[in-house]
Amino acid sequence: FDEDQSVAKAYQAACTPDFFLFDRWRRLIYRGQLDDSRPGNDVPVTGKDLRYAIDTILHGATISLKQKTSIGCNIKWKPGNEPDYFNPHRIRKRSLPIGTIPGSGIPQSVDAYPFNQSS
Repeated sequence: FDEDQSVAKAYQAACTPDFFLFDRWRRLIYRGQLDDSRPGNDVPVTGKDLRYAIDTILHGATISLKQKTSIGCNIKWKPGNEPDYFNPHRIRKRSLPIGTIPGSGIPQSVDAYPFNQSS
């Protein structure tokens, strides 16, 4: 299951869970949260955000670029294996480079990836 954490790095995963949804052309069209539930907030687990993205793409519509990032426990990187984008003292929005996810052959869609890297 990603012993060397290379898959997590390739997707610039930051926390668990972090959901990625691709269309039939393997373009990244959704990266975000499952729903608004969080431990202790009394909001039921419905999966509404991810379900909306799946239903939208199955009906041939365009998914909104307004997507909520996942919130969860940060990935526990092996000592010395922390990626350049990881900073445990400051949470940053992530931005994957446009093109192909390194080592995967999976192309990305510039139009479907809403996260911009902030400094």
